[in-house]
Amino acid sequence: MDLTEILKTRRSIREYSDRAITRSDLEKIVDIARFSPTARNVQPWEFIVITEAPLLRKLSELAENGRFLAQAKASVAVFCADTKYYLEDGCAATCNILLAAAAAGIASCWVAGDKKDYCAAVSELLNVPPSYKLVSLVVLGYPKTKNSFQSMVKRPLHEVLHWEKF
Repeated sequence: MDLTEILKTRRSIREYSDRAITRSDLEKIVDIARFSPTARNVQPWEFIVITEAPLLRKLSELAENGRFLAQAKASVAVFCADTKYYLEDGCAATCNILLAAAAAGIASCWVAGDKKDYCAAVSELLNVPPSYKLVSLVVLGYPKTKNSFQSMVKRPLHEVLHWEKF
């Protein structure tokens, strides 16, 4: 799949098959994340890959909008050092994870982290030092259905594109 196709067809998937994701594929996905844009090249991110079912279940209990984590085969927790642009840098890395997963045929869904009530509990569960902030939990798994990567209906370009002024 070329980049344009990935960008147009990637979407959030919350139902996964039982197929495991290889360590090699998970490493490739995180490798792409580390090439994300970063303010002043600070690279404040740290990535924790979670594949153990009991840990995924515990994360699903903590993240109220991530209950489907319990059925996933993996998750990448994106943490950033508390720098001036940690949120922007962490979000850029999260987007790269989503796109790299889609390129590998792996479904994903972004579960919010920053400023959520469960951030401290997730940090404690994953033994993350207090100087790091949870930006996102990216849930990963092979899609349960074959048509998971169909294009979504989006607003037409002429409705969202403005030239010079709104």
